[in-house]
Amino acid sequence: MQGLVTKSTGSWYQVVTPEGERYDCRIKGKFRIKGLTTTNPVAVGDVVDFEMEPEQGTAVITNLHPRKNYIIRKSINLSKQAQIIAANLDQAILVVTLASPRTSLGFIDRFLVTAEAYDIPARLVFNKLDLFSDEGLEVLQAYKDIYENIGYPCHEVSALEGTNIDDIKALLKDKVTLFSGHSGVGKSSLINRLLPDLDLRTHEISEWSDKGMHTTTFAEMFDLPGGGFIIDTPGIRELGIIDIEKQELGHFFPEMRERMHNCRFNNCRHINEPGCAVLEALEEGVIEPSRYDSYLSIYNGNDTRA
Repeated sequence: MQGLVTKSTGSWYQVVTPEGERYDCRIKGKFRIKGLTTTNPVAVGDVVDFEMEPEQGTAVITNLHPRKNYIIRKSINLSKQAQIIAANLDQAILVVTLASPRTSLGFIDRFLVTAEAYDIPARLVFNKLDLFSDEGLEVLQAYKDIYENIGYPCHEVSALEGTNIDDIKALLKDKVTLFSGHSGVGKSSLINRLLPDLDLRTHEISEWSDKGMHTTTFAEMFDLPGGGFIIDTPGIRELGIIDIEKQELGHFFPEMRERMHNCRFNNCRHINEPGCAVLEALEEGVIEPSRYDSYLSIYNGNDTRA
């Protein structure tokens, strides 16, 4: 039988057939010895074959179909391994807040680089619009200017008050969309607005740390009534970049990619080389300094919390 993986709890997977039947499945041992360097060989969004276990009432996944794409991050506890967050995506949305908790520009850039590297269109959704002061709205506009100028669509919402939720619904129609972000940015609240019958658990921001409490502990896919799927993911505190070579990194910054062919040297690192078109654009203010700082941070393998 064939089905779509809609839920992962680490050791068990919920698989839904085209007819809508749901099965609890585990993985055959051979999946773990194929040289895969991921902590989870199967992810939400994967298409798999499975067979029933006689007298068990459960099933075993026997085959993984080729993926269109996937999004991955470095495993927090096992630095040499990676975790596949989700597979076969049409787009990825990063939910961003400027306070309570703050999403840094560095974190946004790491997410966008990962999406670029795995060929997943990405957009930013700025939540908690209801909390913004006039000064906060200016900061929001500055953030939006950075990313819209390099081709990433940005949206403003208030999950609490329902502001602009219909705009987000229209973006999701007939697509498989990953929702990601720090704990506490309001992913679950936003998804509850989009799917009111779901009633995902939410928590207040922890006062002492200004961090969200993890309410989503595993990835899960939900049907949208108008067509399409949402994949909700655990809140990400860190986003380690993996499987990107240093010489490739500039290709995943769109504003650098379009200028790299003008560099004097083919192997330009865009750090201190003469005749570097990227550095010239930086000096001219065409490339945003925060974006270039993120490039250097990732290039040098610096802290994943940036």
